[in-house]
Amino acid sequence: MNDWSLGHLADPAQNQQPIDIAGQDVAALLTQLQMMLRIRLAERCLADGKRDRLIGGPVHLGVGQEAVAVGVAAELRKTDRVFGGHRSHSHVLSMGSSLHRLFAEILGKDTGLSRGMGGSMHLWDQPNGFYGAVPIVSGTVPLAVGAALAAKMQGGGDVGVAYLGDGAVEEGVVHESLNLARMLKAPAIFVVENNLFASHMHISLRQPKESTARFAAANDIPYEIVDGNDVVKVRAAAARLIERARAGHGPGFLEAVTYRWYGHVDWREDIDVGVNRSAEEVGVWRKRDPIARLVAGLQALGLIDADHLAAMETKIAEEVAEAWKLAQSDAYPPLSALTSRVFAGAGVTQ
Repeated sequence: MNDWSLGHLADPAQNQQPIDIAGQDVAALLTQLQMMLRIRLAERCLADGKRDRLIGGPVHLGVGQEAVAVGVAAELRKTDRVFGGHRSHSHVLSMGSSLHRLFAEILGKDTGLSRGMGGSMHLWDQPNGFYGAVPIVSGTVPLAVGAALAAKMQGGGDVGVAYLGDGAVEEGVVHESLNLARMLKAPAIFVVENNLFASHMHISLRQPKESTARFAAANDIPYEIVDGNDVVKVRAAAARLIERARAGHGPGFLEAVTYRWYGHVDWREDIDVGVNRSAEEVGVWRKRDPIARLVAGLQALGLIDADHLAAMETKIAEEVAEAWKLAQSDAYPPLSALTSRVFAGAGVTQ
């Protein structure tokens, strides 16, 4: 019987080895490496921007968790319906969103993904399959189920995806959503980024067991538990669950065990307010870096060298810097947007 312990997956001293890429599509892996680097450098840029007071609103960073979104997105298409939460930069970027428009949104500019009206926690890019993120914990989970049901009724084989954290599974609506998705056989994929912390509290102080997949089992939903810092394993698990959902067999649940390097919000590590989180622990988890481990796997087979990697990093760094500079120079929304983008209908004065 499953004791719902994450075992070695929750031990930062384990799973530090290079990723096994035997038999994998090398071109696809290089694309995923580029995307993870893009997300990593973009979020570090945001961390600096927040630290330097260039960003007004809160910014929730997911540095260290890039492999989850990149691995899942590799199996998605633009017609799927993806939903996130307050920590969704990686989710929207992994779907192909514009760096410039993401930066512009977080800076409150008119060129942003949500026209500067939402900031970091209200992202939207439906043309690329990202239907929205909100800071209400688990608020988009039932929306993903509804979108999945709509996809089922439309018959195109699309899926709805809900990204959520281990803290979100403590919200009642998540359990209602799991039950509804199962009963309606909605093609919904629940992706839990289990980084062991909800805000500042370790899962051991909030839950009797570490694994959230037990809630999938309780609702008779197929689940997979993987090392969320191994993009190959994440993609393989996502592929199995998504293929099953597309074929009309109902929802799936993916628990990806990972770890965020920064604290709950902004650029700090929060080692002084986190329970059982120390500078030493963060340092050990950094050795499970999903990017470094993929690079090591590629290097082990002679598929990438230091010069190739350096050129890739330089190119992406330049792309990030250019997007940030452009977003900073963009205009803010007009004053009229305070009403015209909030209210609709007659009687509204501009």
